[in-house]
Amino acid sequence: MILKVFALLALLISSCVTVNAAQHPNVIIIFCDDLGYGDVGCFGSTKQRTPNIDQLSSEGLTLTNFYVTSGVCTPSRSSLMTGCYPKRIGMHQNENGGWVLFPGNHQGLNPKETTIAEILKQAGYATKIVGKWHLGDQPEFLPTRQGFDSYFGIPFSNDMGYWIPERNYPPLPLMRDESVIEQEPDQSQLTKRYTEEAISFVENNQSNSFFLYWPHTFPHVPLYASDAFKGKSKNGIYGDAVEEIDWSVGELTKALKRLNLEKNTFVIFTSDNGAAQRWGGSNGRLKGYKGSTWEGGMRVPCIMKWPATIPAGTVSRDIVSTLDILPTLASIVGQKLPDDRIIDGLDLSPMLANPLEVNSPRDTMYYYYQSHLCAVRHENWKLHVRPSKANVGPNYQPELYNLENDMGETRSVYDEHPEVVYRLTELIEFCRKDLGDGKLPGKNTREPGFVKEPQTLTVKPTTE
Repeated sequence: MILKVFALLALLISSCVTVNAAQHPNVIIIFCDDLGYGDVGCFGSTKQRTPNIDQLSSEGLTLTNFYVTSGVCTPSRSSLMTGCYPKRIGMHQNENGGWVLFPGNHQGLNPKETTIAEILKQAGYATKIVGKWHLGDQPEFLPTRQGFDSYFGIPFSNDMGYWIPERNYPPLPLMRDESVIEQEPDQSQLTKRYTEEAISFVENNQSNSFFLYWPHTFPHVPLYASDAFKGKSKNGIYGDAVEEIDWSVGELTKALKRLNLEKNTFVIFTSDNGAAQRWGGSNGRLKGYKGSTWEGGMRVPCIMKWPATIPAGTVSRDIVSTLDILPTLASIVGQKLPDDRIIDGLDLSPMLANPLEVNSPRDTMYYYYQSHLCAVRHENWKLHVRPSKANVGPNYQPELYNLENDMGETRSVYDEHPEVVYRLTELIEFCRKDLGDGKLPGKNTREPGFVKEPQTLTVKPTTE
């Protein structure tokens, strides 16, 4: 009799574990490249049609004060993956002082850092990345060494190919896992191929919990679109590329519905930084562009949809960052964060179920240009202590903006609010000690990964 009771208890415990595991949401992060705050309809765009992205917004949570940690690719992506400011983990610039990684650089994301993929893999997730990595192209730094089961995509920016003679790059590689399968692929087909790859992964893992990280190549330049979209938007090739990304979002949504996965799939749609000054992108009413520490460089569109948890059609004006995604996902799946290092992200999970009444735990963001601390936002106030690209002239005067009523940073009120300036200056000084500023080292920073003798993934053709 006792044995039967123990057997029954064991069966019940096993059933509970299975149910709890099944309740973990699938996770999909769609990360566009250089998509601006004003580039999609639900954030005010009238230049290109984005009905599928807009549908995500109407069915989920739209975040209007969502921040990345850099105005350019590599440092921004390092924060998404690790929940840390780029300066914290040495990913604010490459070993030569460049603002992103280039083919064959010595540096990359340190394998000792913990990524979102590693957190979710520990919880039993299948993990895949489709698209742009840009956190190092040496074997030690590739996605398959950072928690991803598989990889399909171009490992850095799509302008890093040998067809730009003055840059002296080798051919652009398209990779599967750790192998180059094509050189200089037809970029007009990339969004379509990424979409097919992503949906195939979802279909193959519909019975498991899965994590799909989908960092698109576009709308980074050079811009391409397939024949089905080329010349179809009102905004030239830029709009064509954005509309094809929107189509891909629609294809993914249809696949999730068809497979009955939509309700318990957590989809996050955002961008790595603001739109560039040229090419056709828009940052809406925000000041500045890609690369800057004005709002237009680092505030980006973000939508989160998870029908099982997030109420549809909600909007939050709270401060949220890519930094917060890793700890939020760790909390959702019951995984502990590393306790031997500082993680800058905060857990948003209490906010997701009731975003209209539960506030984001974040009230502060720091704005870096490479190693230079340029600004801080605390609640609705933003203090600039350096110009947007860090070149401090002898006559520079700090600037203070109230972003609640001046999101375009048009009128400094520095002289009118000395008490706010004092409070935000204290935050600046704290950050300088913690993370460093220019040549001033921070007390709590870590080293990036480093390879002594790096090799490029492909070799530039020799000319006879």
